[in-house]
Amino acid sequence: MVVNRRQLMAGAGTAGLGFALAGAVDAVFAGTANAATPKAFRGYGELVADPKKVVDLPAGFRYSVFSRAGKDTLDGGGAVPGSHDGMFAFPGGFGRSVLVRNHELSPGTDIPAVPHRDGLVYDPACPGGTTTLTVAGDRLLGHVPSLAGTYRNCAGGGTPWRTWLSCEETEATPATEAVLTKKHGYVFEVDPFGRLRDAAPVPLTALGRFPHEAVAIDPRSGIVYLTEDASKPYGLLYRFLPRRPLGGPGSLRAGGTLQALSVPDVRDLSAVRELRTKLAVTWVDVPDPDATTVSVRSQFDAAKITRVPKAEGIFWSGDTAYIVSSYAKKADGAATDHSGQVWRFDPKHSTLELVLRLEPGGRFDGPDNITVSPLGGIVLCEDGDGENYLVAPSADGTPYPLARNAGSDSEWAGATFSQDGRWLYANVQGDGLTVAITGPWWRG
Repeated sequence: MVVNRRQLMAGAGTAGLGFALAGAVDAVFAGTANAATPKAFRGYGELVADPKKVVDLPAGFRYSVFSRAGKDTLDGGGAVPGSHDGMFAFPGGFGRSVLVRNHELSPGTDIPAVPHRDGLVYDPACPGGTTTLTVAGDRLLGHVPSLAGTYRNCAGGGTPWRTWLSCEETEATPATEAVLTKKHGYVFEVDPFGRLRDAAPVPLTALGRFPHEAVAIDPRSGIVYLTEDASKPYGLLYRFLPRRPLGGPGSLRAGGTLQALSVPDVRDLSAVRELRTKLAVTWVDVPDPDATTVSVRSQFDAAKITRVPKAEGIFWSGDTAYIVSSYAKKADGAATDHSGQVWRFDPKHSTLELVLRLEPGGRFDGPDNITVSPLGGIVLCEDGDGENYLVAPSADGTPYPLARNAGSDSEWAGATFSQDGRWLYANVQGDGLTVAITGPWWRG
């Protein structure tokens, strides 16, 4: 059965905030995804109002804002660009973290752009890209642009070889937008440690040209999994079989085979309502990954592929990937209404399992980016209507608020933990803030 918000709240008091979770994956949502013995997570307590009206946190936690779009200055000059989105923290040695952060910017915006420095620019007409920040805890030590001239860099993902895959959420071309000089809708690899032989932006065309959202790589096989946030028709879930799996920085340029998800007799994942449902999956080769004449998601017979409304975050943890569908609306053509799903993909058994479903009308809606701490705790970034939270679900199916954007209704994005698990870094997109959060993570 599907547990709705009222049922959860009746059984868990005010702690039940709108999630329904599958008991079969309690250990994952307990904050112990990779532990042998699940820990009974009970949340961190109610949020305390921030007198500065920036971030509300549980008692004992604190935050710092260490990067402000348009107000702070990059190393070498230029304002910090805005529209922060996906982000990943790499270990930088000596207790430092190196963050690579996306900027979801489109041509014509008045939000500060990523500076166009020599050797970093793909298309001079575009303001998007990435910046790289070096931090020690909540102290900013360095801040530089690392990719420029790209379009709507939304999410992405880290690689096992410590690079960042930055995704363009578009399929615009010079034919559709005259200001552009190149085709867009690609994935770009950014190496914060300078190991790419050619650091100039190179689109990874074999990974497809479509409205990319996020990426995760199986660290055992090197297979790349990608989400697509699109509509009319809805986007797909893809996997990429690289010619040089786990080949290190630049290896994805060697190409490979792009495939789309197919679940027999399920044409739209939003149709699945029963938690713990497991679906056997197969994969279908993409005829034209570069979408020369037809969008990738429109190149298939409808009976051969499975669509995912608002496919958003994807994150690899242990031996599985967690995939987010932000919401679905029948009025927009989806099979059913929901306010969010999380699926667990098991590559060994080729199955998808529905482990979370948010019913419409709950306090939480629109989960987007997802991350997992070094200890296994899942954090969801909310991009919904009204208030937006960082959310930490528990073992018994109760979601607990971890943080609230107290300054605006802007979404959270790019949540990522330092390697030691002490610091959670996250972005408030519309406000152009990057914050560091720390506290007694073990207390829950």
